[in-house]
Amino acid sequence: MIHMRQQRDGRVRVTFVLPADDPDGPVSVVGNFNDWTPGRHLLRRRSNGTRSAVVMVTPGSNLLFRYLGSDGYWFDDEHVEIRDGANCMIRA
Repeated sequence: MIHMRQQRDGRVRVTFVLPADDPDGPVSVVGNFNDWTPGRHLLRRRSNGTRSAVVMVTPGSNLLFRYLGSDGYWFDDEHVEIRDGANCMIRA
């Protein structure tokens, strides 16, 4: 699941949210907003039973991304319907 909220400085706060244990092990969100660098935006466990990572982007940006889990396991956000090739795509 993804949440977006406009900030006072004009940027958009994009929060990527997954269940705490599905899949098991560390997960990072990797995309064009972080030069496709694994581990830069690691999803951290929250007290509400989820894990999440936040990125700040310019309004109107097209974000291409995928999740990367343990052992090179790439997967998509099941709530995102738009794809650009193999990647999920959202507009901030």
